[in-house]
Order: sequence, then structure tokens, then C-alpha cells
Amino acid sequence: MKRIGMLTSGGDCQALNAAMRGVVKCLSCSGEDVEIYGFLDGYKGLIYGDFRMLTGQDFAGILTKGGTILGSSRTPFKLMREPDENGLDKVEAMKQNYYKLKLDCMVILGGNGTHKTANMLREEGLNVITLPKTIDNDLWGTDMTFGFQSAVDIATDCIDCIHTTASSHGRIFIVEVMGHKVGWLTLNAGMAGGADIILIPEIPYDIDKVIKAINEREARGSRFTIMAVAEGAISKEDAKLSKKELKEKMKNYPYPSVSYEIADKIQKKSGKEVRVTVPGHTQRGGSPCPYDRVFATRLGAEAGRLILQGEYGFMVGYKNREIVRVPLEEVAGKLKMVSPDATIVQEAKMVGISFGD
Repeated sequence: MKRIGMLTSGGDCQALNAAMRGVVKCLSCSGEDVEIYGFLDGYKGLIYGDFRMLTGQDFAGILTKGGTILGSSRTPFKLMREPDENGLDKVEAMKQNYYKLKLDCMVILGGNGTHKTANMLREEGLNVITLPKTIDNDLWGTDMTFGFQSAVDIATDCIDCIHTTASSHGRIFIVEVMGHKVGWLTLNAGMAGGADIILIPEIPYDIDKVIKAINEREARGSRFTIMAVAEGAISKEDAKLSKKELKEKMKNYPYPSVSYEIADKIQKKSGKEVRVTVPGHTQRGGSPCPYDRVFATRLGAEAGRLILQGEYGFMVGYKNREIVRVPLEEVAGKLKMVSPDATIVQEAKMVGISFGD
């Protein structure tokens, strides 16, 4: 008998259900007797012992379902070692709930912060296997994360829709794409949607060069400009500030987001009309695309195989088009950033896309 705990942590995304289904179907098809304990709302469920027993029926019909049947929440890693408001030791509580249920393994689905905590639990002696979930595709040790391609599709569709109204009115349109620290989503959606300017956190922009790119398009006869802007895009001036200085500046930030600041500066400096569109959490929602359904199922199946083999302490990742196992200690705390020298960036520039640098 295998007793498996499972939780989904952090921001939700498409294919979480597909990945969990892959794990359970692999285990059930092996003929092994299995009990699945689903912890509710991420690490909170493991901390406070909030779980429910799951059967194969719980995983039927969820391949195409977005979100997570277990619920999710954000429990910052930096607060994990701090007692809760009632003085509860969170780490000790998670360990005790794990041992109380006599679990053989925890399967944890999440992104960067989730993996930090998962690795901490590994260091505390728990058997852990993780699956790489995030629309940002910023997890170290894997070429791809599930949820990313679905989010790219949604953001791209938004940019596609903006093209027609932008061309009709001859305006500049900014589409703000999710991504505070890393620009993979904005970069891919921007290229797929035919954006003329792409601004991402890893390449600080010069507003004058952004306006120059707009003017050059106009000189070539283009009536409109489409900009894909990551929510974490940053100007060259702000990039020079220390974290403390930037935090102080943001206390009195007068804009809803960076896209509105960029729009305001373009309008004031050039006199051109700018509109901002923010697809927001739609990028996390809806059904997973076919790619993510297949990918998440493959990851889940490999996690199931690791459990059957009794091999723990790994993230199931994807390298060079193959499913691989990556030691958790190599993943935790690292971000996979977009390098300004990356070939995809250079190729984007080759086809005339400006990064404002």
C-alpha cells in the first residue's frame, strides 16, 4: 500500500488537474494499492491538516478542467519558519501531519516559491516529488513548465484581437502581459501576436527609444503600433536604483501599473494617442491547451513511476525534449531568466521587434 499526499501551491494555472490525474492514473494502472490524500489550499492544508481522501473518481473528467480541484494559496517561503498568529510552528506541523497519515511521499505542484518550501521539507526528511507549474516558465532545471503554453495562447489571442481595433483607429496599443520578474510569457506572446515592441524585466527600456521605434513605423506608413509589455517591465533609470530606493519610489506610484506609466510618457513626449489593455488573470484561466494536457500528463506519469520506484527528492522536468528528473536542491531558489543575448531575443530583433534598449 502506497499512501500519497498531494497539494497545489501558489498561483493557479491550466493543467494542474491534468498533472495530478497523470500521477494517479500511472499509480492505479500499475496495480499497486494506493491511498491519495489531497491537502486543500496549498501548504495551508498540510500545515493545518485540512485534507480529504481522494478516489479514482475524483480524477475522472478533469483532464480538460482548468484551475485545481484541491484549491491553492500562496504561503511565502520566507514566512515558513515563522510561527503563525497562534504560535504554531508551521514546519513542525507539516512534518507531524505527514507522519500522522503515514505518507510514503508528498507530490507538490507549484512554481519557484513552492519549490523552496518543497526542498526545505526534503531537508527535514520528508519524501517529496515536485511538478513544475507556472505560467511564467521561470523554473530552473526545466525547459518548460505546464500552464505556460496555455497562457501564451490566451495572451496571444488578446494581442490578435487588439490588432484590428488598433489598425482601425490608427492608435498605439499596449497589452500588459503577466510576469513580474521574468519575461518569457511576454516575449513569446509578443512574437506570436506580431507585437512591434516588446518590453520585459530583463531588458530595461529607454522611453525615447520606444518612441523612436514608434516614429520609425509611422515613417514607413504604419498607422498603428502594438506593444507587449510585461507587468514587471522597468526603465533604465529605475533599473539603476537599489531595491530600497525603488521600493521607496513605488510608495507614491501614481499609476495602476507600469503600462499606464509608459502610455502616459509616450502621450506626453509624442502627443500620440495610447490605449492600454490588461488581460490579467484570464491568462491563468480556462481549459489547458492540448500541448499542456499532453505535457502535464507526461510529467505526472513520470512522477508516478518515481513513487513506484521509491525515488524521491526530485522535480520532474523537461530537457531537450525529454522528461527528466532534477534534484530539488538544484532547483530551489533559482529563476530561469531571459538573457538579453538569448537567441530568441536576437531573432526577434532580426525581424524588426524593438525592446526599447
